[in-house]
Amino acid sequence: MNELSKRITIMIDDDLDKKLRLKQAKLIQQEQSSFSYSKVLNLTLRKSIDKK
Repeated sequence: MNELSKRITIMIDDDLDKKLRLKQAKLIQQEQSSFSYSKVLNLTLRKSIDKK
């Protein structure tokens, strides 16, 4: 997953932001290391898109 990243600005609903932040907190606890918000968002999008 070492692909080039692109900086973008998005508007995200508060409920989705909260869910992503909770997911981020769980991943940080599980991995016992830092886990960026961007990484959580990318993983979530990939998982969702790959299902289809």
